[in-house]
Amino acid sequence: MLAARRIQTTVQAGGRIEVMAPDLPVGESVEVTIQSLENSSTRRSVLDILAECPGGVLFKTADEVDAYIREERDSWDR
Repeated sequence: MLAARRIQTTVQAGGRIEVMAPDLPVGESVEVTIQSLENSSTRRSVLDILAECPGGVLFKTADEVDAYIREERDSWDR
């Protein structure tokens, strides 16, 4: 069994995708997975996604998180 390989190719007219693997024996069963490559410039930052969530981002710094947790823990002792 050969190791997995990654091959990039271009979708041709009619949705045709061609993969050449001359080292594979004729008639051998293989599994092909197709994943569309997105343009990296279209990827969004996780912070941008969180900013769109209802309520937005609660804390801007680690110090704000620490202060909130400290206040919550102090309220347990009251």
